Amino acid sequence: MVAWLSQSVMQRNGSRLLSCPMAVAQVCSRGMGSTSPAPGTLSAFHNKPRTVEDLPHTSFSELIYRMVFQGFYNRLHELQIYQKQLYGPIYRDGMKTVCLNTAKLLEELMRNDEKFPCRGDMSFWKEYRDMKGFGYGPFTEEGERWYNLRVVLNKRMLHPKDSAQYGSTINDVVTDFTKRIYYVRQCSTTGDLVTNLANELYQFSLEGIASILFETRIGCLEKEIPAGTQDFINAIAQMFSNSMAVIMAPKWSRNLLPYWGRYIAGWEGIFSFAKELIDKKMEVIQQRIDNSQDVEGEYLTYLLSNTQMSTKDIYGSIAELLLAGVDTTSNTLTWTLHLLSKNSQVQDRLYKEVSTSVPADRIPSAEEVTRMPYLRAVIKEALRMYPVVPMNARIIAGKNVVIGGIQFSKNTPFTICHYAISHDEETFPEPFTFKPERWLRDGQKRPEPFGSIPFGFGVRSCVGRRIAELEMYMVLFRIIRLFEIKPDPTIGEVKCLNRTVLIPDRPLNIHFVDRGCGNAA
Repeated sequence: MVAWLSQSVMQRNGSRLLSCPMAVAQVCSRGMGSTSPAPGTLSAFHNKPRTVEDLPHTSFSELIYRMVFQGFYNRLHELQIYQKQLYGPIYRDGMKTVCLNTAKLLEELMRNDEKFPCRGDMSFWKEYRDMKGFGYGPFTEEGERWYNLRVVLNKRMLHPKDSAQYGSTINDVVTDFTKRIYYVRQCSTTGDLVTNLANELYQFSLEGIASILFETRIGCLEKEIPAGTQDFINAIAQMFSNSMAVIMAPKWSRNLLPYWGRYIAGWEGIFSFAKELIDKKMEVIQQRIDNSQDVEGEYLTYLLSNTQMSTKDIYGSIAELLLAGVDTTSNTLTWTLHLLSKNSQVQDRLYKEVSTSVPADRIPSAEEVTRMPYLRAVIKEALRMYPVVPMNARIIAGKNVVIGGIQFSKNTPFTICHYAISHDEETFPEPFTFKPERWLRDGQKRPEPFGSIPFGFGVRSCVGRRIAELEMYMVLFRIIRLFEIKPDPTIGEVKCLNRTVLIPDRPLNIHFVDRGCGNAA
C-alpha cells in the first residue's frame, strides 16, 4: 500500500516531491518563505480557465500521501500554504472540492451567499445527535430550520448592545481568573510561572460562557476544580482530535480502529456536561412557575420561557454554543499571550494604552474596553495569525456562480483556506510577523476586509462573536495592566497543531511578573 501510494504520487507529480514539503512548511511557519504560488500555476490562473476541468488539481491518494507519509496530518494549515505554492490560488483538492486561497476569491464566494447559507457536509457532527435523539444546533442545522433557529439564538447575544449587558458578569469572572493566576503563580518554584496556560484559559472561558448561558457560576476558577469540569475540557479535545479520522476513514473501519469510539466518547462527555447544567436550570424555572413567581433571567431562561424551542433542540443548541464559546476564546487568548510574551514592544504599547485609558483603581466597563483601538488590534492580529478554525466550507446550492472568472455549477463544494488567506503576502506584508498596527485606523491603507474573517461573514457568522470579543478584551486588559508577560525559555519553539482548531504543540508556560501597579484586579 505504501509503495503503491508513493509510486502513484511520484508518477503524477514527477520530481516535484523530491523536495520535502515539511521543510517548505517549516520555513513558512517561521516567516521566511513566500506564500505565492509557483510561476506555472500563476500564469494558468491569470489565463482564467473557463471550466472546472481546467483547474489545477490534486488527487485523494496525493492527499493521503502528504498527510500520512509527509507529516501533514496534524498540520493541515501548513498544507494549505504548500498546496497553494504548487497549484495556485484556486484548485481542486483530493476531496473533490474547490479550494480558495485569496481574499478576493473568498469575497466573491461570500458575496454569492444565499438566504440560507450552506456550510457544507456536517454529517460527522450529526451522527452522535441522531444516535442519542438530540436536536441540531446553529453549526449543524441547515436551510430554513437553521434560519429560524438563528433568529431565536441571535437575540440577547449577537448585537454589541446585547453583549454589553453581560459586561458585569464577565468582569466578575475576569476578577476570579486574575485571583487564580496569583494562586497558580505562588505554586511555582519561581513564584511567577503559570504552567499549561491553555488549560487555565479553557477554565476561564468555560466559566465565562457558562455564566452567560446558565446564569450561574460553576466553580472552574476555584482552587479545587469541580468534578467533571476537566472531563468536559478533555472531551472537547478528544472529539476534535479524532474528527479528521472520522472524516477521512471509511465507515467499515469504525469497528476495527479505536478512533470512532474515542470520537463518540468525546461527544458523550460534551453533551452530558451541557445536559446536566440545562436540566438544573429547567428545575429552577419549574420551581418558580410552581410557586407563581416571575420567570426572569438572561439567555437560557429566555430560550426556555419565551421561545417555542423543543427540549431536544435546546440541548443541541446550548451544547454547540458551549463548545464554541470555550474553544474560540481560550485558544485565541493562548496565542495572544504567547505572541505578546515574544514581542515586548507590542506589549509595552498595549500596556501604555490600558494603563492610561482607565484609572488604576477602577475596572473598565464593556463600553470602555471596546473603544481601545490597540487592544482590539492585538486580538485581531492574533486571530489573523492563528485563526481559530483554519479551514471552512461553503456550498452554493441554489444557483450557478462565477468565482475567479470560472463558472461553477450549483452544489459545488468550496473549501475556504483561512490560514493560507490570512498569511498571503499580497494582503499582509510580513505575514508571519505579529504587527497589530496593521489594523489601526491611522490614515494608512488597511488590509482587505476578507483577508481575515475568523468569525465568518454574513448571516452565518459566529452567533457568539460579540461575547467572545468582549471576554477577550476584558481579560487581556486586566492581565496586561497587572502583569508583564514573559516566555518560559525552557519549553523551546512553540508551533501549532491542527486539531480542527489551532492549538500549541506543547504545554505553554508563561511568566506573569507583577507590574506593582495597585490591586485593581
